[in-house]
Amino acid sequence: MRRIKLLAMMTLSAGIALLSGGCGASYQARSMDLKGTLLVDPSILTPGTGDQMLYRYVNPKADVKKYTKVMIDPVIISKAAELDAGELENYQKLANNAFFYLNDEMKKDYPIVTAPEPNTLRLQMAIIDADSSKPVRNLVSSVVPMSIGISSVQYAATGKMTGVGEISGEFRLSDASTGELLGAALDRRVGGKGAQGIWDTWYNADDALKFWAKAARFVLCEKRGGKECVKP
Repeated sequence: MRRIKLLAMMTLSAGIALLSGGCGASYQARSMDLKGTLLVDPSILTPGTGDQMLYRYVNPKADVKKYTKVMIDPVIISKAAELDAGELENYQKLANNAFFYLNDEMKKDYPIVTAPEPNTLRLQMAIIDADSSKPVRNLVSSVVPMSIGISSVQYAATGKMTGVGEISGEFRLSDASTGELLGAALDRRVGGKGAQGIWDTWYNADDALKFWAKAARFVLCEKRGGKECVKP
């Protein structure tokens, strides 16, 4: 019994060490389901390339340079009606965090307004789907040799490790006064094997929200010809 306990402790210690030095908290998935969108008509989207979102649309007539302010809508939850009370509470926390992160990034470059005004961008976001990490499965798949193999096979097939969290989101950018669609995107990010995902099961999803907020700022900076655009 003592040997079993000692082995378990050694396995846990090794797992924490491995995870602490592992991949980042989130990275882009290889694919996503286009169902469940509220803000974007999927038929107008085309697959992204390189560092772009998985699917995107850019209005060829859009002139981002003329916009001097940003209005950010509260983040909505696409599948709210399908969630039970506990799930909805977790999703709402993510939505609240996403709204905060978007405001925190956009205010670095634009005044934030709460009502439509001339020369104002309207930024909308919806959480399509999200899933927490599974700490035990995450730890075991990172430590036990056979489980590492299974996790690697799953990653090769799906682009997602075993036991990690994920989140899918959609984005819409429009003229706040006229409603003209300027751009749209869909993206999905999945968790890496970071130690924080063991203690905070929504860490992977929350990290993705931070990434998207920084990415939104970066894209707008590039579109208006900014000189010091910060890539996430």
